[in-house]
Amino acid sequence: MDIYLKKRRWKILLLLSAILIGMASLAYTNWLTDKLSQEERKKVELWAEATKRLASEDLLTDLDISLIEMITNQNTSIPLIVTDESGKILIDANIPYNPSRREQILEKELRKMMARNTPIEIFISDTSKQFLYYRESYLLRNLRLFPIVQLLVIFLFIGVAYLAFSASRAAEQNQVWVGMSKETAHQLGTPISSLMAWTELLKLHNVDETLVGELEKDTQRLERITERFSKIGSKPELQPSDLADVITSTVGYLRNRSSGKIRYEVSYDESANWIVPLNEALFSWVIENLCKNAIDAMDNHGSITLSLKEKENAVIVDISDTGKGIPKSQYNNIFQPGFSTKKRGWGLGLSLARRIVENYHRGKIFIRNSEINKGTTFRIILFRKLKS
Repeated sequence: MDIYLKKRRWKILLLLSAILIGMASLAYTNWLTDKLSQEERKKVELWAEATKRLASEDLLTDLDISLIEMITNQNTSIPLIVTDESGKILIDANIPYNPSRREQILEKELRKMMARNTPIEIFISDTSKQFLYYRESYLLRNLRLFPIVQLLVIFLFIGVAYLAFSASRAAEQNQVWVGMSKETAHQLGTPISSLMAWTELLKLHNVDETLVGELEKDTQRLERITERFSKIGSKPELQPSDLADVITSTVGYLRNRSSGKIRYEVSYDESANWIVPLNEALFSWVIENLCKNAIDAMDNHGSITLSLKEKENAVIVDISDTGKGIPKSQYNNIFQPGFSTKKRGWGLGLSLARRIVENYHRGKIFIRNSEINKGTTFRIILFRKLKS
């Protein structure tokens, strides 16, 4: 669990760093655009003053006229409209439009300008004035969008990097699991062969048949475990199998090797058809893992109930216990490699269970419900016809 929590903290730290970078960029860009907006306001006010001077009846020199015309001509980016007191449009600048749609475009732009900025009054005379409306230049509007685009790019980069890292890590984990599994299967082969030989030798010396029988069962059990490990990493063969028989057999083995304080109950309709595509060795491993987790959660005292139900083209297996329960915040984490609530263990049991059910059998496994100090129910869904 500590390893998983450390990885989760790094992910959260990476996300917070991206958010802080984006917020800092947004704050700086807003400050910058506010300054540019003020500068544009000053330019428009200067343009308004120049227009007023041109319309003035005061005598102007040629130099004054040239200076005023230069000021008015220098505005090539800020859209603006000048109207009279009745709202009639007199002048427009830096607004692209088709001549045939001039009035519609200018009216639309005028409404936008009225909503965004306070107009500048141009007093032509004591009895006449005009109103200058404007809005931010195209460049300034794009600059306001820049931090949002930047934040999206940062999140996109983090998302791509996270997916690439996850895929690489998953591939590495698969290689490690496959290597460990095959090596474990190889190492178990020699002692199992030896145990089989010793069992046959005990039979020849008339040892208690009950003891020999139990020894044979455990040897066969080791053979099945070896078979399971050897199949990790390769596509298992699925054969039509009676799910009820597999579960009953697995529970029977566990019952004989569990504390007497653990009660098992298997519930299903004996007249129903429980045939599904199955790899018995791997699926019984899933049931064992879930039951052993339940035993740990109940501190070796309680009951485990396994029930089978039919639903359309699927078979549902519910495994319920009377243990400590699982918080809802851990529902998704519980299946992650390395996640464990126990002091000992690698946290691979439920991860492998999900891999066997979902990757190999094309089914589903999830926590149906759980209540703290009351128990947990895991649900497995297997399909009679595998999805392509």
